[in-house]
Amino acid sequence: MDPSRSDHRWAPLTLEDVPAITELVNHLATVDGTEEFFREEDVAHDMGRSGFDPQRDSVGVWDGETLVGFAEVGVPTTPDNEGNGRGWVSGGVREGYRGQGLGRELMDRMEPRAEELVGERHHGARAAYLRASGGLVGSGAERLLRHRGYETVRFYNELTRPLTGAVTVPEVEGVQLLSPTDEHEEPIRLAHNDAFRDHWGSGAQSEQAWHDNWRGSSRRGEVSTVALDDAGAALAYVICSEWVDRELYVDIVGTVREARGRGLAPAALLRTIDLATRSGDYDVIELGVDSENPSGATRLYEQVGFVHKLQTTSMQRWLKT
Repeated sequence: MDPSRSDHRWAPLTLEDVPAITELVNHLATVDGTEEFFREEDVAHDMGRSGFDPQRDSVGVWDGETLVGFAEVGVPTTPDNEGNGRGWVSGGVREGYRGQGLGRELMDRMEPRAEELVGERHHGARAAYLRASGGLVGSGAERLLRHRGYETVRFYNELTRPLTGAVTVPEVEGVQLLSPTDEHEEPIRLAHNDAFRDHWGSGAQSEQAWHDNWRGSSRRGEVSTVALDDAGAALAYVICSEWVDRELYVDIVGTVREARGRGLAPAALLRTIDLATRSGDYDVIELGVDSENPSGATRLYEQVGFVHKLQTTSMQRWLKT
């Protein structure tokens, strides 16, 4: 079937579509096994992020009143750690509507927009690429992307830990561990940019991009942790969100270079685990980690009780520059 000639309706996504988008995203998380669930407020927040124009940067395909597929693009204003321009395409097609060419048409419509934005925001970059999630190994998304010239460049492991039992939080001399508030937004951004400045696929977080994430309704500052020195500088941090009821998710963990080797990350993570356990609001805590992370992050997580849950792929296509 040629999806452009079917009875399907194609249109940019709007805030009015948030319930339909949320339902489809959660459907995909279930049938594709990625468990990347979102609430309506998360989807609405994401659509309002800076630099994202739903009218030009998204498209949905409808069968009557049912959203059966969508795609959107995102392009940061900063390059990655190697100076490359970067962008991504995300989305999916509802089970039962696959095999009709809808995924191919979604990519045909949105990849050119992603390339356009990369050219605008990363003019003069040494090189540039688009990335997309291939989902679980062997998925239909992986096959579609490979057919379009994408290659698997990374595997990401999702880890999980039950929130039960007593937790001992070690003390670190000269460091205060506390739950971050708005006054810590900028110090943690600066710490993050230092901690991840040579991390694969990462790039400096602009003030606006960081603020967009900081003010998200799913962020759980009360069980997040920041390690501060006597001058109030952030040395390490654990920032968490709640995307699914009673499941705490660790969005980012980092330690600035000059403070590494002092046990700050384990102490901050154990503090968060302790707070979440004692709160009674969560049953599990989960996080994702690059399987090739050079800092030994996976070993750290395993030492504090995390175990493997599932693995997804990151796929990439280099752009002509």
